[in-house]
Amino acid sequence: MADKQDAVSTADSGATSKDISNNGVGCPKAIIKSVDMSEDLQQESVDIATSALEKYNIEKDIAAQIKKEFDRRHGPTWHVVVGKNFGSYVTHETKHFIYFYIGSLAILIWKS
Repeated sequence: MADKQDAVSTADSGATSKDISNNGVGCPKAIIKSVDMSEDLQQESVDIATSALEKYNIEKDIAAQIKKEFDRRHGPTWHVVVGKNFGSYVTHETKHFIYFYIGSLAILIWKS
């Protein structure tokens, strides 16, 4: 069984943790607020989210696309929250959590 860890996220404009550039030209840079994930998976998370943002405008559709892609690539069970105003407290598998912004939109992805 995988190790579990608790993580807290809040959609606000607090201090920057780390910037990751998006592969798309003209896209806002991803700003990582909290992470427990490998560097490669972090970049993949930003790339998948950026792709979903280009494809959809509605937050629930963006979240659904990100979840489907993570489940397809990395197996179930991934969870995704996308929005501008939310708080969370989740338990996640170790090395399977990321919380970041792209522009003003917060994205929370974790596996449990």
